[in-house]
Amino acid sequence: MSEEDETILDLKNLLGYMGIEILVAIHNGAKDCETIKLFSGLPISCINGRIPVLIDLGLIKKNNEEYFLTEKGIFFRKSFK
Repeated sequence: MSEEDETILDLKNLLGYMGIEILVAIHNGAKDCETIKLFSGLPISCINGRIPVLIDLGLIKKNNEEYFLTEKGIFFRKSFK
C-alpha cells in the first residue's frame, strides 16, 4: 500500500460514515447545513459537529456562509467513487 493510499485510508477512518456523507452532499451541490441535511439524511447536530473537522482537515472551505470542496476534498472524494 502506498503512502497516498494510507493517507486516504486514515482520512476515511477519521471522518467515518457521517463525515464522508457530508463531503458527498457538498460534492452533489449542497452549500449550507440545511441542504447538507436534506442530501445526506444526517441530523443537523452531526453536521454541525463534523463541519469544523472537515474545514480543519482542509477538505472543505466556507465562503459567504456556503461550503465548497477544496482541491484536497475533490481529490479525496474521487478516491472512493
